[in-house]
Amino acid sequence: MYQIIPYAPQYRDDMIFCLLLAKDALGYVPHLNEDLLNVQANYFARGDAFWLAVDNNDRVIGMVGTHTVSADELWLKRLYVKPNCKRQGVASALLRMAEDFARAKGIACVHTRFNDDYHEAAGFYPAMGFVATERSDGCRHLVKRV
Repeated sequence: MYQIIPYAPQYRDDMIFCLLLAKDALGYVPHLNEDLLNVQANYFARGDAFWLAVDNNDRVIGMVGTHTVSADELWLKRLYVKPNCKRQGVASALLRMAEDFARAKGIACVHTRFNDDYHEAAGFYPAMGFVATERSDGCRHLVKRV
């Protein structure tokens, strides 16, 4: 079991550990994304949001953030789930939080972009209603109207 909560600073290190595990499982050399070093400044202070999925042991098992780019568009950022917690609805629950946030802000269009070799993402996002718009530089861009 897990719950979705807004990011809180006491989860920072565990969130970073979750991200590194997720990237490693995807076959990438794990590296830290600098926006995660200061979630308050890079998300909340900009009027955006960042959520964590936390299990019953108070450990971070997933995350997602938003990056608003206009009055009616935002991008998903850092949607990751720990490898041993996949296929349990965690990513779907995190995505719902981001979509609810978008609707509450009057945003109609949610974007995502990921590398062509993120095979799980290539199956997940279309199943959640995202539509491919373009491919360039080894990346896919998908959009969903909410």
